[in-house]
Amino acid sequence: MEGIGKVSQWVFHLGGMRIEVNSATLLMSWLIIGLILVFIVLATRRRAMVPGPWQHLSELIVCWIRDLCVDALGEEWGKRYYPLICALFIFLLLCNWISMVPYMTAPTQDLNTTLGLGIMGFFIAHGTAIWVKGPKNYISEYFKPLFFLMPLNVVGEVAKVISISFRLFGNIMGGSIIIIVVSYLVYGLILPPFLNAFFNLFVGTIQAFVFTVLTLVYISVQIR
Repeated sequence: MEGIGKVSQWVFHLGGMRIEVNSATLLMSWLIIGLILVFIVLATRRRAMVPGPWQHLSELIVCWIRDLCVDALGEEWGKRYYPLICALFIFLLLCNWISMVPYMTAPTQDLNTTLGLGIMGFFIAHGTAIWVKGPKNYISEYFKPLFFLMPLNVVGEVAKVISISFRLFGNIMGGSIIIIVVSYLVYGLILPPFLNAFFNLFVGTIQAFVFTVLTLVYISVQIR
């Protein structure tokens, strides 16, 4: 129980600035990126018409995400964006699952991770909108249906980033807190392993999918 709220940090001084980095989040994120790279190597090193297990798994994921992107964005933009959406989903999935391993912490328990991914999706969606519609048409949409609603439209777009980020962070962090509290109450007996599997495996998968789909929907809304 005493560990709740404690954050291990690395502190750097750059000029006159003090920079604090959550060391657990950073290390876990790079570990997951490393695992993804290993998965890519295993899936592509011996490609064949009759796929092995790693190639088969990768093809299932890629084809599923590609079809999802094409349905949401159309053929042209779906093919452009499905590598990004696929990478985002796999990264979030492993981020949520990794806390099932003892002494490992999910990077998505850190708001910096989820907010950073939300901001990334925001800039990608709006950057694509400017590219597709042109700056003039893009800006004019904020003044619709009435010009004085522009501030409300801007707030609505910013709220999407906050909503998607806090949803993922709250679900993952909330599940971790419940597991810690229940483990403390029953001394780590039978119940916590089932809770751990439920929150990290089931809820973690659902939340990774929800975040990915919402990012995809935000891009789709902006380019249509």
